[in-house]
Amino acid sequence: MTLSIKTRAERFVGTLRHCQNLGLTVESAEGNTLVMKLPYSDKIVGNPLDGTVHGGSLTTLMDTACGTAVFSVLPGFELCPTLDLRMDYMKAAEPNRDLYAEATVIRIASSVVFTRCEVYQGDERDLVAKCSATFMRIGQDMTPPDFRARIENGEDVAGVKP
Repeated sequence: MTLSIKTRAERFVGTLRHCQNLGLTVESAEGNTLVMKLPYSDKIVGNPLDGTVHGGSLTTLMDTACGTAVFSVLPGFELCPTLDLRMDYMKAAEPNRDLYAEATVIRIASSVVFTRCEVYQGDERDLVAKCSATFMRIGQDMTPPDFRARIENGEDVAGVKP
């Protein structure tokens, strides 16, 4: 069975507890580009006095979006740990507004995958942060069989089909 890039991305995100806890969702995924949403909530606030989003929330969003894009576009089921993640914070994210990350796989080499990502708020694509990230290819044979089965069969981490 061949899964679409979006289905692979959604199932991958569904296996990650931090994605479930933060409410991260895959909004779109096609070709080598993926868009992920991080809804605004108290869980991502760094300053409770003004509701400013914590920088760690942005880092998590960018790393997860890039890593999900990598997993979704590689042939087979190959987990690739983050090798390097370089971020530029352009401005503080506005309180009470969802965040979107658009991650793009820009090059797939034999041992490394190169990506870039932009985080924005709203339809006007108000840029909050951006990053470039690399991921180490460890091979399909290093992906645990039970993890692969979860992605292929659409089961979440508890083994329950959605």
